[in-house]
Amino acid sequence: MSKKLESLRKSAGGNVRESMGAERPVPSAGQGGAAPGGPPARWQGVTKARDAALIPVDRITNDPDQPRKEFDPEALERLAESLKVRGQLQPIRVRWDEDRQLYIVLVGERRWRAARLAGLPALSCIVHEARLDADERLMVQLVENALREDLKPVEQARAYRALMDANSWSGRQLAEELHVGQASVVRALSLLELPGEVQERVDSGDLAPSVAYEIGKLPDPGQQAEVARAVVAEGLNRSEVGQVIQSIKARRPSPSPRPDPETIDLGDGITVTIKWRKPSTVGVVQALRRALSLARGLERESIEGVA
Repeated sequence: MSKKLESLRKSAGGNVRESMGAERPVPSAGQGGAAPGGPPARWQGVTKARDAALIPVDRITNDPDQPRKEFDPEALERLAESLKVRGQLQPIRVRWDEDRQLYIVLVGERRWRAARLAGLPALSCIVHEARLDADERLMVQLVENALREDLKPVEQARAYRALMDANSWSGRQLAEELHVGQASVVRALSLLELPGEVQERVDSGDLAPSVAYEIGKLPDPGQQAEVARAVVAEGLNRSEVGQVIQSIKARRPSPSPRPDPETIDLGDGITVTIKWRKPSTVGVVQALRRALSLARGLERESIEGVA
């Protein structure tokens, strides 16, 4: 694991899941009742977090540099309703911005947005006290985004790519750092090579990522979009899509044989030979025009020599 990422994980709360808002593990309470003169059994071995706080929602704002830009309105409404009914299950992570005199969301912007929709007066927060530069903040947010299960497939792929670019990682290194399968990373990144239309179908749930991966094996973006439309319209599964792709590849026309050179006799011992890699009427005409221009030039030189 890279030293930079390990340092960020520690400063963000020990591990990535904690930085995402999961509660810190609490040591089990001592056996039996409280020791004479000691704390009650339920507090034995328990350490309260010094950086936890209940912060008014209007004192919190989002980070404009947050790599996640899209938030599903319907999903936010559902989360807001959950906050109303069940309350906040996980704290968000914030940092203090002295210039703006506000707390900036570091991790948990969805929960903050949903809290505003729900009309909650305050949110449980973990205040990140260590100073982070822009690159370090981006790193924490990208790791959080890359490991979230509620991210749309293409969003997650973009988070993977951003992490790789920020650290000059290969797909294998990313998989090792995030403890995910390398095949999962490869399949996710392949979504970024698909046309926008196909990506939208994946994120909307109309097209399974595994099916989109198979579609990506076609070399032509137009064919990829066409097959994606057919998959959605006909409800094809991954196996059926694989068969369609194989049939399309089998129908791919073989390259046309290269035409034989053409030799044209212009008279007076002058011949023109035309060779081409691909049959092209325009190319033949251009070649003949050049040959005609050369012939006329030779003719003028011959006349001038006689004169």
